[in-house]
Amino acid sequence: MDVEQVFHMTGGIGHRSYAHNSSLQKKASDMVKDMTLETVQELYLTTAPKSLGIADLGCSSGPNTLSIMKEIIEVVQGTSRKAFHAAPEFRVYLNDLPTNDFNSIFKSLPEFSKDLNKEMNNGGSPSIYIGGYPGSFYGRLFPNSSLHFVYSSYSLHWLSRVPPAIYSEEGKSINKGSVYISESSPPVVAEAYLKQFKEDFTLFLQSRSEELLSGGRMVLILLGRSDPDHVDRGNSFFWELLYQSLAILVSKGEVEKEKLDSYDVHFYAPSKDELEDAVRKEGSFQLDRLEMFELERDHHKDNQSYATSVAMTVRAIQESMIGQHFGEEILDSLFENYRRLVGEEIAKEDIKPTTFGIVLRKL
Repeated sequence: MDVEQVFHMTGGIGHRSYAHNSSLQKKASDMVKDMTLETVQELYLTTAPKSLGIADLGCSSGPNTLSIMKEIIEVVQGTSRKAFHAAPEFRVYLNDLPTNDFNSIFKSLPEFSKDLNKEMNNGGSPSIYIGGYPGSFYGRLFPNSSLHFVYSSYSLHWLSRVPPAIYSEEGKSINKGSVYISESSPPVVAEAYLKQFKEDFTLFLQSRSEELLSGGRMVLILLGRSDPDHVDRGNSFFWELLYQSLAILVSKGEVEKEKLDSYDVHFYAPSKDELEDAVRKEGSFQLDRLEMFELERDHHKDNQSYATSVAMTVRAIQESMIGQHFGEEILDSLFENYRRLVGEEIAKEDIKPTTFGIVLRKL
């Protein structure tokens, strides 16, 4: 399956859209918001550009897309006033795969500008130029030295493809019994996923090193794991529950077993050491900060409400790929199974996915 042509968050503004089901991602990005804004503020004070180039890579659609850009613009505006500098113009590049719902973003731009202008105290409206840039960030997207700041939230754990090394010479997956790395996976599966992650992340860093000015910064937020073991009660466990949900449909005759055996996800949760090693070996960036945190569940919600939120979020992220492989007719029953299994598991013990917040400086 061609990931670039198929994979996208569910578009629009309906109740199953990513726009309505991305609160977990917003909660995580809010946890590293101080890191993001401090990095932007320091960058501006040390460079004071007249035109500030900002890229959001893997921007998706919905309220999260423009909320962080609004906060970045506001902190730069405030910093420029305190430093008695003329405010810069802002060049904002929004990037995602071509299948992303860019139209929803563009439709929300007038309201974005209205809200931003309303909150600007005594001073004219900021000069902002926003464009959509479809394409894979595992390669070049922008001209040389055109960017000061790159932001990417919950995107870099998605690989450019399912690792080819998990397929036999006949093209069949050797990872039967799982859609990701599990206890039943042969060791070569974890090795293949790590190799693909290293290849992709290195290409990402090389591409951004050409596009960023010297001293430019990146803030990257991505899922990961807290120790060397690939199997944990976090990100890998959510994939295990998805496999179990699909297996239930196989047992009912609603999905062919061969279809399930041939489905693997293009995802990898790196460890802290793997991230640091990749940055060091690529050599274009200095690692300024790396923070790891677990996303706690919202304890204002009961188990079933939380399970429903998780299921709706995973559906908004995964239904493009699952629908293409298995057929869209299974989606309702699949994610009802998934909601039930998540609810049963969190009643026993919380599931705590690990997230990394990283600040990189272009050398």
